[in-house]
Amino acid sequence: MHVSHTPETKAVHLSPEHEATIKATLPIVGAHINEITPIFYNKMFTAHPELLRDTFNRGNQKQGEQQKALAASIAVFAQMLVDPNAPDPVEMLSRIGHKHVSLGITPDQYQIVHDNLFAAIVEVLGDAVTPEVAEAWDTVYWLMADVLIKFEKDLYDSADVEVGDVFRRARLTNKQALNDAVSLFTFEAPALTPAVPGQYTSIGVVLPDGARQLRQYSLVSAEQGRWVVAIERDGEVSSFLHDAVSVGDEVDITLPAGDLVLHEGENPVVLISQGIGSTPMVGMLAALQDSEREVVVLHADESMDTYAQRAQTLELAKNHHEFFRSEGQRLSIDGLIPSGADVYLCGGTGFLQNVRDQIAALDEQPAAVRYELFSPNDWLVS
Repeated sequence: MHVSHTPETKAVHLSPEHEATIKATLPIVGAHINEITPIFYNKMFTAHPELLRDTFNRGNQKQGEQQKALAASIAVFAQMLVDPNAPDPVEMLSRIGHKHVSLGITPDQYQIVHDNLFAAIVEVLGDAVTPEVAEAWDTVYWLMADVLIKFEKDLYDSADVEVGDVFRRARLTNKQALNDAVSLFTFEAPALTPAVPGQYTSIGVVLPDGARQLRQYSLVSAEQGRWVVAIERDGEVSSFLHDAVSVGDEVDITLPAGDLVLHEGENPVVLISQGIGSTPMVGMLAALQDSEREVVVLHADESMDTYAQRAQTLELAKNHHEFFRSEGQRLSIDGLIPSGADVYLCGGTGFLQNVRDQIAALDEQPAAVRYELFSPNDWLVS
């Protein structure tokens, strides 16, 4: 699922009355957002336990990262509506939209979120939520929801599927260990379609307690009928895939999504990754094999042994630079970014922010910088 356009935010506006109310109340809502979100999720999962069991990753919920992401995204959207100098959160919305379609989210679920979120806001802020305040924030929520619903419909349409119809059954046909923590999993099914290099899929497994849990994995390759993903043993879904799913078993797998994709053109390409973040880069590298574009690969890892996709990367990349923490090395882009390059980043939040700081310090900026993070709140980094 992929489209060339981004979510449409240019035509989204508040009335002068609602804008004034949001400006006045944004500080108090922002100050209490960490109180509001746990109450919201508790209310929603109490009323709809199937969402925690079958849709939301409960590991992320325990850590609280996904909760922070939702609350902060609404605040960021509200800021755009009331501050002409605020950045357009179109990249944030695009990443949210792609995550949503990878989970099969449907418009009716926005109503569930709305009802429980606003009940939590009222519980925390009490009398501060006057009818005027409730109406203004209700408008903000539905403006954002409408932007996302339309964008997600476009993504579903791009794959010629009904809204939410993204799950397919696929059989595991090969499992190859790359090191002690990472293995390549090959899934096959006639319904698996080609992906744009760099995209990911959600894989769902039924755990021993009966919960169908989902997690996204970048696609190393995605041909018609045959997909390969690299899975690091980390969390209950990944551990279950390593320990309990054998060749011949079937899992739920979704159509490809994700907006960190290889863009066509003649610009040099720079692929920068950390750890398992090498996975989408390998997919892009494979797609660039017949291209005349200059390609530079930079990768950071704990050690040569933990660099799971090193052999595959070395086979595909002519200009490859690696940095290992065990040897006291930190990834440096100094002198390695060609003029006018398209830069792609994938890794942890701290790593990504460090690399972006290095890029910002360059005398000549790249033509474009695109990124994907490991964390569920990746859309908050802009």
